[in-house]
Amino acid sequence: MSLVLRQICLVSRDVAPVVRTLRDVFGLAPVYVDEAVGTYGLENTLLGVGAQFLEVVAPVRPGTAAGRYLDRMGGDSGYMVICQADTRATQEEIRANAAAQGVRVAEERDAGSYRMMQLHPGDMGASFLSVPWVEGGDAEGTWPFAGVDGWREKVTDDLVTAITAAELRSTDPDRLAAHWGAVAGLPVETVGCLPTIRLRNATLRFAETRDTHPDCLAGLDLSVRDRRAILDRAEALGLPIRKQEVEICGVRFALTEAE
Repeated sequence: MSLVLRQICLVSRDVAPVVRTLRDVFGLAPVYVDEAVGTYGLENTLLGVGAQFLEVVAPVRPGTAAGRYLDRMGGDSGYMVICQADTRATQEEIRANAAAQGVRVAEERDAGSYRMMQLHPGDMGASFLSVPWVEGGDAEGTWPFAGVDGWREKVTDDLVTAITAAELRSTDPDRLAAHWGAVAGLPVETVGCLPTIRLRNATLRFAETRDTHPDCLAGLDLSVRDRRAILDRAEALGLPIRKQEVEICGVRFALTEAE
């Protein structure tokens, strides 16, 4: 079994200013707008991070799941962790694990060459977990959720090269990590005193939530070429900065210099 962190989704009341900030701070380029998300009362934009993606979604009508999530979080937040399954068998195994853990499938679609499967955030805790399978299983290959292959020529990596970790916060991080590990079918390790799940190209880290903030997708680690340049850009925009972290869309972006 193998899972690759391929995409992270953020949710906001308005897509455009978040995309503009991500572009201005990290030098990331928008690579795709999926008009099909209008079916769910959403608009979106995807930005390329190497062969990974940062997606920003926002509700465009009342009564959407994204709108309710924003209300529950009290503002902009991380929304979805999207991990590519290497095979259909892996995806089916995770579906069975989810059912055994009482986790509902919130949305699924089989298009033949790919199959999307999203697990309910209320059952997973902290965020959606989406586990799509794409024919070929290439961790840097075709990605139908970003327009198949058209994204490749638009990606810029002058400053940021990869998303290397996602941090999920909970009042009980050990319990949450065990639950995610059971669903993913992957072991939980302790790394730097925090429960952690290793994916093929990244890690899922579980930390204790601060104050009374609800369980959430609270942080991302980025591999960057020039941390000082990014921090200078963030400071010029008046963004919250703590040590080597920048906060955008309610999410802390921790910056690690690429080797």
